[in-house]
Formats: sequence, structure tokens, C-alpha cells
Amino acid sequence: MTAYRTDPNIKPMNFGGLLTQAENMKAFIEQAERVARTEASILVRGQTGTGKELVARYIHTHSRRSQQTFSAINCAALSRELMASELYGHKKGAFTGATHDRTGLFELTDGGTLFLDEIAEMPLDIQAGLLRVLQDRCFTPLGSSEVVHTDIRLVSATHGSLRNLVKEGDFREDLMYRVRVVPLYLPPLNARLGDVEMLTWQFLRDLNRENERQVTRIYPQAHDALLSYGWPGNIRELNNVITYAHAIGTGDAIELADLPPELRGEAPPDEAQSPIEENERDRILALLQRMGGRKQSVADELGISRATLWRKMKTLNIL
Repeated sequence: MTAYRTDPNIKPMNFGGLLTQAENMKAFIEQAERVARTEASILVRGQTGTGKELVARYIHTHSRRSQQTFSAINCAALSRELMASELYGHKKGAFTGATHDRTGLFELTDGGTLFLDEIAEMPLDIQAGLLRVLQDRCFTPLGSSEVVHTDIRLVSATHGSLRNLVKEGDFREDLMYRVRVVPLYLPPLNARLGDVEMLTWQFLRDLNRENERQVTRIYPQAHDALLSYGWPGNIRELNNVITYAHAIGTGDAIELADLPPELRGEAPPDEAQSPIEENERDRILALLQRMGGRKQSVADELGISRATLWRKMKTLNIL
């Protein structure tokens, strides 16, 4: 007789949306709460999908700035021009398409906390402007000569090493010392004992409330596959996998066949790249090697923005 895994009904601790029962996460949260009470700039190091923005919001809510604005942008998802406009703001006519004045996050977040996700992807010229904000508490909107004063508390995040980027010439050393005053290391999901099972059932309960299908059991093979998988995409990937299994399967139990191919040890059918994709991937890899890993130099050689390069590398599984 099959011994199904049923909902253990674990009550996790909830830290501003960060659910956990792992001891190393409790220790991490305690560190975050201590530094939240200071005005120090914080750099959260962690893999993609671990919840770095939730950490930044948690720090904000436990700081003296909690009643002020919290703002967040992902530096990897924006072009240089859009990032500059988002941060500095601009005056009407500052550039093509600037049809009206826009207030930037440096001004909107005055007195609050600004979270810069994937700060390592910030272009060097914008890094210089951020350094001025952190040192002199002022900036100049695009297309303006007016100096605007601001008081922000910076929390930033990256999945890589800023020190290595400094060595490669892709990140300013003086800025690194400004943003990396207190580094916090967010554990990946596969290092958080018990959290994969706890989050699996948490996601299933949420999906049961939202959908007609009601899942109350997991087959042992499926359960073992979930626990043994490495979770490179961390919590975001786990959520996607459980959502997929809930949608694909039938009945009240998750089977191994309901899980995506990678959890069953199979290659997804769409991972066979076309010759064009293979050539593009090879070219980017060759340029990365020739340029010593400097992404801005690779982007310049390809005639694309750094943000576009980042998206291509993610699509081609280079990151």
C-alpha cells in the first residue's frame, strides 16, 4: 500500500512574507533586525528567487524610516536611459520622448528606503551619480541645473560578488564601500532545512483556496523528487513547480508525472536550442572570455544595452 505524504500543517514563522522554519533563516532575520535599527547601507547577497526584495521591505518596516516611502527597482531590467530617468527624474524636453516633468525615486524616496536589486548591473556613469547621492545627499534631475537634496537609506542586492566586479572594472570601488557597509547573506532554499516541504504545502493550500482541484496528498516519489532537487531558482521556482503540478494533475494527489521534466531527471523538450541560438550563445561566451567577463564591454561589442545582454544571457542559460 502506498504511503502518501499528507499535509503536516506546519506553522512557519512569517517575517514580512518570508516564511521559514529553518534555524539559519532565523539567524539571518535576527541580523537583519539588528542592522535595520541603524542607518548603515546594506547589501543583501543572495541567489535569484530567494526573496531579496522581501528582506529589504522587512528591514524598512523595522527601521526608524518605516513611516516613510519604500521604493524598489531592478537595475538588470532597465536600460541605461530608463534607469537614469527612474532614479533622477527629468524635466520636459530633457530627451526625445520627455513630454512632461517626472519626479525620480531619489526625490520621491526622501526620508525613506530605496532598494536597488541587482545593483551590479548598474552602468558606471549612473554609479557615479549614486555615489554623489550617498556622499553629498544631492543630485540633479536630467535636463535641469537645479540641485535637489535628498535623504535616503540604501538597501541593495546582488547575486554576485561586487569585489570581483571591481577587479574587472565593472563596478566602482568607492561605491562598493558605500553600498556594502553591512553585507547580509541570504541562505538559498536548498540550505534551509525543512523549508522545501513547508513551502510546498503552503503553496498547495493557497492553490486549493483559489482553484477547483483540492490536493491533500503527495506520492512518495514526487515528494522525494521535491526534496532532492537543487532548486537553482529557489522559492520562485518552487512556487512555479507546485503551481504547474496543481494545474497539470488530476485528483487529490501530486504524482511524479505531474512534476516538470527537470524534477523527473529529464531534459525539457524545448531546451534543444536552434542553430541560431547556439551560435549566439557561443558568440556571447567567447566575448565574455575575451573581455575578461566584463559585461559592459560585451554589450558594447554586440551593439546592445547591458540590460539587453543580461536578458539574452538569462534566456540562453549563460547566467
